[in-house]
Amino acid sequence: MDLPRLGILWPQSRRARRRRVLQTALAAASALALLLWWLVPSGGPGYPRVPLSFATGVANGVYEKYGMLLQSDLRTALPGVDVALVHTEGSVDNIKRVASGRADFTIAAADAVASYDGPGKSGLRAVARLYDDYMQLVVPRDSPVRSIRDLRHMTVGVGQADSGVNLITRRLFAAAGMDMNRDVTAEPIGIDQAPAMLLDGRLDAFFWSGGLPTAAVSAMATPVARIRLVQLGDLVAPLHAMGADMAYYRQAVMPADAYPAAQDGKAVSTVAVANLLITTDRADAGLVQRLTRAVIDSRDAIGSVVHAAQLVDLRTAVFTDPLPLHAGAERYYRSVKP
Repeated sequence: MDLPRLGILWPQSRRARRRRVLQTALAAASALALLLWWLVPSGGPGYPRVPLSFATGVANGVYEKYGMLLQSDLRTALPGVDVALVHTEGSVDNIKRVASGRADFTIAAADAVASYDGPGKSGLRAVARLYDDYMQLVVPRDSPVRSIRDLRHMTVGVGQADSGVNLITRRLFAAAGMDMNRDVTAEPIGIDQAPAMLLDGRLDAFFWSGGLPTAAVSAMATPVARIRLVQLGDLVAPLHAMGADMAYYRQAVMPADAYPAAQDGKAVSTVAVANLLITTDRADAGLVQRLTRAVIDSRDAIGSVVHAAQLVDLRTAVFTDPLPLHAGAERYYRSVKP
């Protein structure tokens, strides 16, 4: 055995091993960089990868459908974040959940936000103004009801107790000089039950507050089902006279093509209120900035299914009275300001 020759080869062998180790480490680093590139979207702030909850609303409502579609978009906008949807009774319930930390994000009507006076109120923040809800009073086609005052002594669906529908309906009755608890038989049910109950004759009418058109109402608005929408526009002035919180209601018109078969080709005057996407000041600014961008960017895709979402607009999204914008949302809007 030629030991001197082996003595020359040993250092070379060690150098080869070191080279292989270095190559392996470089390959691992490249793979890690590729993984991070895949997991972290470019061109945006970092954010915590923690599960989030999004409070929506009752089954078959616009909040629920919007939340389901936005949830899909957030998988792309916020990789590594699992967004869970939570069914609720509506706006009032939603605000309570977010304020108390039982949900991270939600949608709620501006009037319900302004009326909330519970724990966590000072920490509430807005992400965007979304679209308007239109108050809809639905009756059978042959009903004698022509205004809210004609509902006296009738059985009426008024929305679940912690819903925005219930809040507005109670105020509409008051604006008409009526008491919802005394003058009608008030059934605390939502859009998930009210249509079937109306068609079965168990309700004389029901109220709904939602974007136009609402799928559950559209399903009833056929020549066979024979329903009709009742105007509520004459109550806007009496509402405004009831106090400062009523300023969030505006007079609006449901266009003739919202529910064509239920409107005889005519527009219907009613009351509208803005919806806000809300969170709290505890939410991470980077996460909120990315989520805000996803809301604005997803408008057309979501709007093709939820038509009300077509009204989400960068120019109006910042008008979130009565809530201030979250710092992350404000950062996004500043970044896209012309």
